[in-house]
Amino acid sequence: MTDKAHKSMLPGILGTIDTVIGRAEAVILAVGVLLMAVNTVGNVIGRFVFQYSFFFTEEVNRILIIMITFAGIGYAARHGRHIRMSAIYDALPVRARKIMMILITIITALTMFALCYFSIGYILKVASSGRVLPSLQIPVYFIFLWVPVGFAVTGTQYALTTVKNILEKDVYLSTHMLEGYDDEEIEV
Repeated sequence: MTDKAHKSMLPGILGTIDTVIGRAEAVILAVGVLLMAVNTVGNVIGRFVFQYSFFFTEEVNRILIIMITFAGIGYAARHGRHIRMSAIYDALPVRARKIMMILITIITALTMFALCYFSIGYILKVASSGRVLPSLQIPVYFIFLWVPVGFAVTGTQYALTTVKNILEKDVYLSTHMLEGYDDEEIEV
């Protein structure tokens, strides 16, 4: 990715936060997918060529799937690639859509932060159980650590989108994406 792909259009410290989050998401997603591919291909080669299967492959891939999923929700929010059901929204005039988008992003940010809070509670409960993964012998709660991080990053991204919509004249789906569909969507 180019430097422009991560550069935020938000002013000051908010732009810096947005840029850092964007770069971190890209690295986490790329590394996660590559590690999963290497782990899986290595296991297949080991199983069929050397008659030896890695005992940890399933658990490592489970950790990576959770990491990729919860890093991916922040990435999707950052690039406006989330599901939209907008029949009523699209029929509204621009000013009403702008107000609606601000409300949607505020509510979504608060929901993500609430889910972050509840996921931390869940992790603490799992940690107190003392369970460990059978093959890797690491605590089970370890695989869930990406969940609150993903929710917090996604909440932050929606909060930044709220700010972007308050500061700018246009309506933004994310800090980088103007509203619209396929040919109309413009990534800034």
